[in-house]
Amino acid sequence: MSVPKIASPRAAAFGFALSLAAPLFALLGPVPARAQDTATGIKVEYVRASDAVLMSRMGIEFRADQKSYDIVQTATINKMPAQMLAAYEPPEANHVSPNARDPNRRWYGVYANYNSPAYNTERVKVSELPGSYEEFAQRKEWAGKVAIDGTDNEWLKAIVQYYGERNGIDLVKRIVATLRPVVTDGHLAMARATGAGEYWVSLNNYVNLSMNVKLAGGAIDVWALDPVTLFFGQVGVNAKAPHPNAARLAANFMLSQECQQFLAKFGRLPTRNDVQSNPPGIVEMLTQKKVITVLMAPEEERRWQRQFDQLFKGR
Repeated sequence: MSVPKIASPRAAAFGFALSLAAPLFALLGPVPARAQDTATGIKVEYVRASDAVLMSRMGIEFRADQKSYDIVQTATINKMPAQMLAAYEPPEANHVSPNARDPNRRWYGVYANYNSPAYNTERVKVSELPGSYEEFAQRKEWAGKVAIDGTDNEWLKAIVQYYGERNGIDLVKRIVATLRPVVTDGHLAMARATGAGEYWVSLNNYVNLSMNVKLAGGAIDVWALDPVTLFFGQVGVNAKAPHPNAARLAANFMLSQECQQFLAKFGRLPTRNDVQSNPPGIVEMLTQKKVITVLMAPEEERRWQRQFDQLFKGR
């Protein structure tokens, strides 16, 4: 099919309803739960919820054969059963980095979720930053002043993959014993707390959230260590979408240069090479290190989360 611009009159003729996570509703402006966008004529209905809530709701609706949403954008689409997602190949996917494309054409990366440590720029000097995760285990003076989110199982898997199972687990045990990290609930809340000086350092966080806080004036910055964990904010089309053509138009738009430039204003890191990060140079800085893409099936994720809990919460 040809793919007109989402804002064209022809696009509006498709009809459009959306059920999705946070990012896309902002692309069409702050809309109420159901509204008519005056510029496009597209009716938008959005659902904003946590990954777990969205995944549960979509699974229930799929089994009940409900055609209740068209498109979903979240970081866990790769964990969804393939039969819940339509296979499609939007033209703009040709401009997205290869590792942000599902080989089975069920999802595509809208933004890159790189992981790195972050630090409060008023509490920690650049000269004091560790040059490796091994050096974290030597920072006794930071004990109790370091935080990590309680769901960072992707980071743990990347650490073990990079260092090897025995050395990786031993390294994390030494870091935990030395730093006694505070285990937090919510990556954005942790980024804000680090930017405010409540924590001196985030052992790991999503770079785009640290940048979001920095762009808002927070005293926070990031630096890269081997390995850099990577996964994606993904877009997928419901296999039972009530408006499949409109859904494909929306997915194509979310991969476009226009959309990714918009997201970059708020610190999201693009999956396209022709879109500059904000601030500039972040992606180039991160990719100088060993980047490990982590995309786990649900059972594998549960196994790594149990390991994470034993290491960080069982002390």
